[in-house]
Amino acid sequence: MAASFTEIPTLPLAQARHPNTKAAFLENLRAALLNVGFLYLSETGLDEGLVEQVCVEGRKFFEELPTEEKLKIEMKNEKSFLGYSRLGNETTAQRADQREQIDLSTSHDVPSPDAPLYHNLLAPNQWPSSEYLPHFRPIIEEYIRQMSTISIFFTSLIAEALGLPPTAFDRFFDADQQHKLKLIKYPEMTPSLHLPDDAAAAAVGPAVDDEDDDVAESGGSSSKGGKGGRRGSLVAAGHEARAQGVGPHKDSMLTSYLLQASPQRGLQAQNTAGRWIDVPPREGTLVVAMGQGLEALTGGVCASTTHRVLSPLPGEGARYSIPFFQGVSYDARFESMEVPEAVRALRRDVLEKQGGRRDDVEFTFVKGRWGHLGEATLMNRVKSHPDVGERWVSNKFFLIVNPPEHISPCVVASSRPHTRHCPTHVSENSRVRQTS
Repeated sequence: MAASFTEIPTLPLAQARHPNTKAAFLENLRAALLNVGFLYLSETGLDEGLVEQVCVEGRKFFEELPTEEKLKIEMKNEKSFLGYSRLGNETTAQRADQREQIDLSTSHDVPSPDAPLYHNLLAPNQWPSSEYLPHFRPIIEEYIRQMSTISIFFTSLIAEALGLPPTAFDRFFDADQQHKLKLIKYPEMTPSLHLPDDAAAAAVGPAVDDEDDDVAESGGSSSKGGKGGRRGSLVAAGHEARAQGVGPHKDSMLTSYLLQASPQRGLQAQNTAGRWIDVPPREGTLVVAMGQGLEALTGGVCASTTHRVLSPLPGEGARYSIPFFQGVSYDARFESMEVPEAVRALRRDVLEKQGGRRDDVEFTFVKGRWGHLGEATLMNRVKSHPDVGERWVSNKFFLIVNPPEHISPCVVASSRPHTRHCPTHVSENSRVRQTS
């Protein structure tokens, strides 16, 4: 049986812009799509000064903006799922994520009252006050603009790598396509948490799915059966909730591009054997992950890889990251693209050699369950932010996504009466901001 991936490949985007090196780039990209679903993208063409400014403004948002100003733009204030989220307010794998963040996007007007419910995801941003952060908005908007161009170009390369025309994905984009961006802070695990010494770590035993301290320091990857190290022993000792910066998940839509804005480690990708592989920060790169939308549209050829972030240990300092999520039309329907059979066979061969695929996260972009990609996306947002979903989404849709056994009793008790409307359309009550 062939081994699954144990490291993340690096692809220089500049090679794709030159005819003499493009063919080699596409070959390497095809291998990354079929075997990994995760990659470092270097030589992106992003303005280096802009990247530095984005990192500075991101830190200022978390460290200098007063709490009362953050709460003025809290996500639950609007039905768009855009805005600020407090520490621990997002849920992944039914656990609170230990991160603070703001969600932004390509700006859109408020949708019409008769629009499908998922069109509420298209809306204006909630920006922090320019009185406190005068440069924040223009810098972030320019970064979104440049990343939009890069993501569309990269998607055309994915198409070519799969033997399709470079325009193959164009029909899934809106003319004013929305893309999203998060600014995230992962604080250190609490200093009061007891950190095991080497003897205590050995007593707890190996941490099956976590990095070894020595491996992490060398930039290598973890493997099952190795030493758990200090972080691994914390997880094995029952501190999983404290260690979850963000739990195991798959990104939505097509592709995402993560700018790791500080040197702290924590990002890990899960290979087909179920092992967690470290993805440490590398200067001048973006980490690209394939999304569930891409997997759905390519009939599973481009797998969306499960990943997570572990919280920094006490003394390591906060981790900052800035992921950009390439959008796709919410009105697009679930349909498989005509990926050549030879390419499909390559993916089947990879899985056969690796003994199949172990995955800790359910694939939610299932054809037949949802009519449009927007419905599946909204479902993911409601699962991640049940407080926003309970306030703004019709009760029927909310309870489909969050069965009573998975949500707080107080949320179920406060839910509105069942609506007669289709769960994919706005109910009259859901258009009115709740004051409770």
